[in-house]
Amino acid sequence: MNRKNIKTRKNNQLFIIALFVLVSVCLMPAQIEKFKVDDFFNLEVIDNAEISPDGRQIAYTRSYADIMTDEWLSNIWIIHFDGSGHRRLTSGKFSNYSPKWAPDGRSIYYISNRNGSSQVYRHWMDNGGDEMISNLVANPRSISISPDNKWIAFMANVPLKPKTIIRMPEAPKGAKWAEPAKVIDRLIYRFDQVGYSYGENYRHLFIMQTEGGTPRQLSSGNFNYSGPLTWSRDSKYIILSANRREDCDLDLDDRELYRFSIADGSMKPLTDRRGPDKTPAASPDGKYIAYTGYDDKYVGHQNEQIYIMNVDGTGHHPLLKNFDFIASDLQWSADSKSIYFLYTEKGNTKLAFTDLAGKVTTLTGNIGGSGSAYGGGTYSISSNDRFVITYSDSDIMSDLAVGSILNPKTNRITSINSDIFDHKKTGKVEEIWYKSSFDNRDIQGWIIKPPDFDPSKKYPLILEMHGGPFAEYGDRFDIELQSMASEGFVVLYTNPRGSTSYGEEFANLIHHAYPGNDFYDLMSGVDAVIAKGYIDTDNLFVTGGSGGGVLTCWLIGKTDRFRAAASLYPVINWYSWTLTTDISYIGVKYWFPGFPWDFPGEYEKRSLLSVVKNVKTPTMVMCGENDYRCPITESEQYYTALKLLGVETVLVRVPDEPHGISNRPSHQISKILHIVTWFNQHKKQ
Repeated sequence: MNRKNIKTRKNNQLFIIALFVLVSVCLMPAQIEKFKVDDFFNLEVIDNAEISPDGRQIAYTRSYADIMTDEWLSNIWIIHFDGSGHRRLTSGKFSNYSPKWAPDGRSIYYISNRNGSSQVYRHWMDNGGDEMISNLVANPRSISISPDNKWIAFMANVPLKPKTIIRMPEAPKGAKWAEPAKVIDRLIYRFDQVGYSYGENYRHLFIMQTEGGTPRQLSSGNFNYSGPLTWSRDSKYIILSANRREDCDLDLDDRELYRFSIADGSMKPLTDRRGPDKTPAASPDGKYIAYTGYDDKYVGHQNEQIYIMNVDGTGHHPLLKNFDFIASDLQWSADSKSIYFLYTEKGNTKLAFTDLAGKVTTLTGNIGGSGSAYGGGTYSISSNDRFVITYSDSDIMSDLAVGSILNPKTNRITSINSDIFDHKKTGKVEEIWYKSSFDNRDIQGWIIKPPDFDPSKKYPLILEMHGGPFAEYGDRFDIELQSMASEGFVVLYTNPRGSTSYGEEFANLIHHAYPGNDFYDLMSGVDAVIAKGYIDTDNLFVTGGSGGGVLTCWLIGKTDRFRAAASLYPVINWYSWTLTTDISYIGVKYWFPGFPWDFPGEYEKRSLLSVVKNVKTPTMVMCGENDYRCPITESEQYYTALKLLGVETVLVRVPDEPHGISNRPSHQISKILHIVTWFNQHKKQ
């Protein structure tokens, strides 16, 4: 055998070995990795699910974080009720959202910014054609189609002429002068997510023909009108809510219902009381209007209940008896005999209906889908009593599920994130109930264990607390909490006293007493998890945002058990917060007995500066620079106080972010990484 043949033989052998290795690798199961914050840009979220009038198809908004533009973008998708025919209705890197079916089911109206500004579009179902039917200066919202399919109603901002109290000289031609001074004369002159432009325009009601044309403004005055919009059966009137009181800035949510005539724009008030009246829904038979609200007792929390009245505004009365939960998102059945609504019980959002005698029947639960443990989610009902919900549980982040009144057991028809979660391990979620050491009350919470959890090992614990304070967590997939668990932490999140979905009495345990005895509810939860035997008690950590940031500072001011803390966009000094927040009326009217100068002791004893001298815990403070709900000056006060006391601390300022730090996807990722990194740096080895 010559040298050439030997070389060829060796090459063939190497090729066969390489091929064997390649085939072996291909036949091996795909590696299952842990879900991490890096996966954030690959996730999608469902919102605005709308079922067609005949119940055969569902249009919905599908949002995602675009890694190139660092923005939240969305498209509209459509799917049949049985899960078939799933396809994209719009495309491109734009915001296409808020689909609404025409009453005849032949077209879908939606909003898109694909041409540089937000406009109303119409998609034809028969030929797939799209057309822009508006040419608006301001962004439309809350679009609603009249029953006769002739009109589109929507809300849009109308700018005001800038206020001035001086007369400036004329600038010479070609001169470049600075921006003029702005004159402010309102109590609320900036608003979170809006900025200092709040008060420079007002949100008004418009209508235009469904075929397009010039919109016509129906409402007037320096007031903000609010959706959702509902049409009378004869398509002659639109009902909405607004706060038209002269003192509206003293209580923004004190809204009434108004009826507008599309013929001449005349307005008729339908309600008049102190307390919110909103979310109107007109019955298909033209007889009634259902809405939510309550008579304001000026306590920390009140459940919004369902009311009903005649279409002319007479005969107001509450519909439900002994129903101790918040009712929201009203829709009538096609026969006008029932009203569908959402409510949350013990952290689970449910779809129910009530007859006109107030008998409630619950259909299904697990409504959510925002990628957060907070409540939320949407539903829609067809004329033949089929429904669609946005679905979420501890394992499923955001999907669609369908059912019907005759068969309310839901069927999940999408798996929009299966491309991620089919090869990602997430933390298993366990519900926990425990007793508060303060008064032996039952407290509900959830434990997320790290992927590959081994009960024989010891794990560091993060206690994460919700904001509000009148809000609730639930058994819903949470991106941020799962990201913490993937870093090897056990995560505990709970609903201490003050949380909603457990009745008004439980929520109002913190009325004029927040923060306070919620300390015991939270620390009892920590002890309950420690009792399970898998927690490293030398590595306990605590964090939370907004109200959770308040409680973070409250806890470390009362105990040294935590190795490190991360307080996000908290209130630190209730006195200064009341005079700088965009919701100052809430503090004065609902959370405290009056003005801070009249009750300085109440504000002082509940401020976090009252316990800051006790803090020894290394603490990170984080806030968005454009946060007007809990202004960054609050975080700066706490940071400075800790520095003066010699406590290890850092202040993290996030540019251009309002309350919550979630406008930019990269900033939300940064928020998670700052928390986890801070805790990892302070682990006891």
